[in-house]
Amino acid sequence: MLLNISKNAAVFLRANPRKSSVINQLPSNFDDSDQVEGLDEEVTEGEVLTVRPWDPKHIRITTKNFTVREIFTQIVEGDLDLAPDFQRSFVWKIRQQIRLIESILLGIPLPAFYFNQDDVGAHQVIDGVQRLTTIRLFMSDELKLEEEHMEYLKPLQGLCYSTLDPATRRRFSGTQIVAHVIEPQTPDEVKYDIFNRVNTGGTPLSPQEIRHCMSKDRSRSLLAILVENTNFDAATGYAFWAQGQDGSIHRDSRRMSDREMALRFCAFRNFSIENYGQAASLDSYLLEFTRRLDSHAVADAEYDDLVSDFDQAMINSHEILGSLAFRRYQYNSSRRGPINRAIFESQALALADYSLEQLMPFRDQILMSFLELFDDPVYDNAVKSGTGDVLKIHRRLEMPRKVLEGIVR
Repeated sequence: MLLNISKNAAVFLRANPRKSSVINQLPSNFDDSDQVEGLDEEVTEGEVLTVRPWDPKHIRITTKNFTVREIFTQIVEGDLDLAPDFQRSFVWKIRQQIRLIESILLGIPLPAFYFNQDDVGAHQVIDGVQRLTTIRLFMSDELKLEEEHMEYLKPLQGLCYSTLDPATRRRFSGTQIVAHVIEPQTPDEVKYDIFNRVNTGGTPLSPQEIRHCMSKDRSRSLLAILVENTNFDAATGYAFWAQGQDGSIHRDSRRMSDREMALRFCAFRNFSIENYGQAASLDSYLLEFTRRLDSHAVADAEYDDLVSDFDQAMINSHEILGSLAFRRYQYNSSRRGPINRAIFESQALALADYSLEQLMPFRDQILMSFLELFDDPVYDNAVKSGTGDVLKIHRRLEMPRKVLEGIVR
């Protein structure tokens, strides 16, 4: 049975006949076997909390010229970060890679790159990861020129960088590229907005992908630990796994939506809602919390607590809510909806406050009470539209907590 009602459910339902309507509303053909194909893109109008015009004097962008050889050296030495653990960091097909190398060999200028410069002078690539990764592969002899993908330089087919003739190799490595470098004096919020505006890739970066590019190892490691946890997989119904064309099964972060969900949990768990009210937007709030993680403003003990709390929330969500966890419940639907970020933080944060042993005796009552929240227009609206509004965040975080306080004694 979909909800896997435990043996004491009948006793509970007889004592609480009104709540039995939640179970009765489930169609007999309710489909709980579907794999989620995408996260619910909840409407976010009204997400900007305050108007904060940026002073142009705070924006520091310099334009620098590098040779391809200099860029390659920076990548090898770790001074130019191609965003490790970034799933989209390299998705080009072989044809795109070889066409780029051929263009450089032909002397065709490359579009400008955008780098972020941190406080110690290192650079992170914000726009141009695909191109720079291709250059790194070629200059490391990991990419050969294949004739079927070349238009003009077919005599070079089969060659790699080290086997080019010296003159051609010098011409390639001496190619000038232009990079717009956003300097560390520029506030992070301004950087974020700039990156959002200038990203020129075929598929613009998502907000979390931009935060990932701007972040450092500590926050990256935390989010990776959280979303690669098997309890997270179970609670989300393996929504962040996919089957490749070769039949293999692999993680699919869905443009880092999994990391954004984990980040939202951690931010609202550790960084008060009052701080959110002072932020310019949800993205600004999450960016500030990411900065706090990387600067160790979040102490090691708090860091460990976040890992433990998140794990407990995922265990509880899976065991108590089952296949309906983090999804908007609609009684007249024969299919479960996709995962919703706002519902994720609403349910997970409430359930993180308890051990599974505290919750299990009330499993059915908690499940049905959580589902009944969607009958309340106040709660339903708080997870469906304008989800960045401060009042709506207060409501969706508080209402499940009050439900649990009334049940778990």
